[in-house]
Amino acid sequence: MKQTVLCIGELLIDFFCQQVETDLQHGKTFEKHAGGAPANVCTAIVKLGGRAEFCGKVGADGFGHFLESILIEAGVGVSHLVKDAQTPTTLAFVSRKKDGERDFQFFRGADEQLQKKDIAIEMLKDYPICHFGSATALLSPPFCDVYREVFEEAVQQQHFVSFDPNYRADLWPNQQRDFVEKCKSYIEKADFIKVSEEELFILTNEKKINTATEKLFEMGANLIAVTRGSKGTLITNGKQSMQVPSIPVHSVDSTGAGDAFVGAMLFQFSSLTNPKHVDFETVCEMVQFANHVGAIVCEKVGAIAALPTYEEVLLRRN
Repeated sequence: MKQTVLCIGELLIDFFCQQVETDLQHGKTFEKHAGGAPANVCTAIVKLGGRAEFCGKVGADGFGHFLESILIEAGVGVSHLVKDAQTPTTLAFVSRKKDGERDFQFFRGADEQLQKKDIAIEMLKDYPICHFGSATALLSPPFCDVYREVFEEAVQQQHFVSFDPNYRADLWPNQQRDFVEKCKSYIEKADFIKVSEEELFILTNEKKINTATEKLFEMGANLIAVTRGSKGTLITNGKQSMQVPSIPVHSVDSTGAGDAFVGAMLFQFSSLTNPKHVDFETVCEMVQFANHVGAIVCEKVGAIAALPTYEEVLLRRN
């Protein structure tokens, strides 16, 4: 039986501008999508045939009810989803400008208000695999304090712990150094770390990938996956390394591809008797599968809507 994965973090509404090559000032119509990296990871796991539970907070409003229904429809557990009657659901508005950069406006709401009283910490015993990949969790209290407490408890209980720093420059204006410092204590204790190539260089202040991964191992990392877009994924345990090729696709929207990759890795870890001790050859095979999942997501719009089933991945691989 597959182990249930717990993902803690933000669940929010992404409003994507429907006009191409424009900024938010000139955008006219926006389409509503469920968003939030931990929710994307949960849904990826479940759609592939695994089991996942989401922990976080939304507003007790129309948007919050919409998000809850999306998770339930996908098959994600929501027993640890809290609805806040005092604070609205977190919203993000996004458009793509002519230069390819995104124009982003974030309205922080209920996700920030997850508090210790909202979580029964003893529930962690039911989740031998825990993923910490929230873009907003390190920003401010009370959520950052609860996030840290749950992480430390998962480590204490010797659960398999996954960490994705999920750096968003829009959320850390002129605070990159603060972001790096907050990530270090997670990196040193996590069993599996997924970073993009950009995040790797930010976290280590290095420009060469081998030197940068060495620095993460010096911090205490055990197993690192570096997603590199069309270059593929570097997987390394500090002793062995492999560059796993990317899957050629016609990319329409890469939003959520990294979350899909993480979900695919955790789905596979959840099938193992002891995910803390897996041979490197098996891990490389897992990355190949996860690369396929991430590639499929790039071919559609909307992170959750684009997530494939296990059967769809097998068809593409064959």
